[in-house]
Amino acid sequence: MNLRLKESADEAALRAIYEASFGQMTEATLVQQLRMDGDLILSLIAYTEEPVGHVAFSRLSLDAVPSIKGCGLAPLAVIPAGQGQGVGTFLVEEGLKRMRAEGYDLVLVLGEPEYYGRFGFTTTLARQLKTLYDGPYLQALALSEKGKEAHGSISYARAFAELK
Repeated sequence: MNLRLKESADEAALRAIYEASFGQMTEATLVQQLRMDGDLILSLIAYTEEPVGHVAFSRLSLDAVPSIKGCGLAPLAVIPAGQGQGVGTFLVEEGLKRMRAEGYDLVLVLGEPEYYGRFGFTTTLARQLKTLYDGPYLQALALSEKGKEAHGSISYARAFAELK
C-alpha cells in the first residue's frame, strides 16, 4: 500500500471512497469545503492500484489557549473492500506523524473510542475541552507536552458548522 497527498485529479476517487464508505456524499463535500475555505491542513490518499482510503486533518482554534496548535481528524474513510486490512490505521498513523512533525500539539476526533484508542486518543483530555461535539465519542490526543495543557472552548473550521 502507498500513500500520497491528495491531488486535484483525485476528486472523483475521493467522492467514490466516501460514497462507498458512508452511502452519502456529506463527508466528501466536507473535505471539499474545508479545502476551499483554506482550513484543510492535510489530505492523504491511501492506494494500491486505485485509491482505497482517505483521511483529512483541519484547523481548530483553542480559544482559551491560542498558543496550542490544534487540528481535527475528520473525516476518515476506507472503501468496504479495504476495511479490516489496515488501511485506516495506516492513514491515521501517517497523518498523526505528519501533524507532529508540523508542530501540532493536539488532535481531536469524533469517533469510536475502541478504534481511536489504539492511537492514543482518550476521552480524558477531551473532557477538559468544550466543543459542539462533547460526549462519549469526542477524544483528544496530545502530540506534545503543550497539548496536554489544552482546555476550554474549541472552534472547529466553519465547514463543520455547515454540515447537513
